Amino acid sequence: MAEQTIGIIMNGASGRMGYRQHLVRSILAIREQGGVELSDGTRVQVEPLLVGRSEAKLAELAARHGIEHYTTDLDAALADDRWQIYADFLVTKARFPAIKKAIAAGKAIYTEKPTAESFEDALELARLATEAGIKNGVVHDKLYLPGLRKLKRLIDSGFFGQILSVRGEFGYWVFEGDWHPAQRPSWNYRSEDGGGIIVDMFPHWNYVLENLFGRVESVYAKAVTEIPQRVDEQGEPYAATADDAAYAIFELAGGVTAQLNSSWTTRVNRDELVEFQVDGTLGSAVVGLFGCKIQPRNATPKPVWNPDIPDTIDYASTWLETPETEVFENGFKVQWEDFIRHVVEDAPNDYDFLAGARGMLLAETGLASSAQGRRLEVPEVTVDGAPDSASGAEASELSGAGA
Repeated sequence: MAEQTIGIIMNGASGRMGYRQHLVRSILAIREQGGVELSDGTRVQVEPLLVGRSEAKLAELAARHGIEHYTTDLDAALADDRWQIYADFLVTKARFPAIKKAIAAGKAIYTEKPTAESFEDALELARLATEAGIKNGVVHDKLYLPGLRKLKRLIDSGFFGQILSVRGEFGYWVFEGDWHPAQRPSWNYRSEDGGGIIVDMFPHWNYVLENLFGRVESVYAKAVTEIPQRVDEQGEPYAATADDAAYAIFELAGGVTAQLNSSWTTRVNRDELVEFQVDGTLGSAVVGLFGCKIQPRNATPKPVWNPDIPDTIDYASTWLETPETEVFENGFKVQWEDFIRHVVEDAPNDYDFLAGARGMLLAETGLASSAQGRRLEVPEVTVDGAPDSASGAEASELSGAGA
């Protein structure tokens, strides 16, 4: 039996990510297993409060999943001491004012990324939360993927020797919405609504790179809108004003170079929707959402470039699939459990609002790099203030220029 219960305001739980990953696969899964186990063996059960604009939709979700509490009144929810955590899954445009309300109410806060539409606002949230002394966390789900957790084990074991480079491919074809419904919401393709693949993906790339390989010190990016018109959920054509593809080179602390492509306009010819290849002096690895293949130095084939004769090496067969030595749970659920332990028993949490601000700074710097056609430095960030370098200021001014 759970010895205590923690109340969680779930704002935006009826949306795509809020419903599937955070409500069903995380909070309800935690409730079903009897709560979160703490370091002393006791358990904390979770009690969700659904918040949204449509009372009818909230009532339907609550009935479907056996949830007692729902409301359209966020202010009343924030004023109620029964709810200790505020969780935000709103569209980016609505997130900043809602989180500021939650900070003023003294709630612990857990949010999707990006935490705000601009680096300046994201840093303000970090500063306000620090001044208020409240615990806060930002979704870092990619670090909890089975493939990246296997990659982290390889790094920690010294498998790569000196890591030289990282190459990543992310993306898939998102239908335009005319002859076939789009599988992403239309606001993703309007910069005025907070859309764009750089704003969506560069915060992910920032925390993946800095936690696995080193802090991002500079970026050269090219953002493009490859499909200029799409059709929305009501069947109406609209102008796509945000970038739907981005090609970037990141220079990392320690000398590693990372090249990452992000696209909603590419057809998949790889094992998974995202794949990273890491090359080192002693070996290489290719990881995705789940898979992890390795090629050690002493099992590396010897290609010879000769365009006059067919290459007889079956390169795919020269890679070794790493064995499944443990069962990995859903990454969103695992990070939720970590955050609840952080709130209840002060367990460590590195994935806070300041980490979210760093991700937003990389997105803005990437957009500025694309607009200016040049490499820009990414300054270090502290909660005390914005970066004072020219590239940081330019990034803030030109955050929408690549759309």
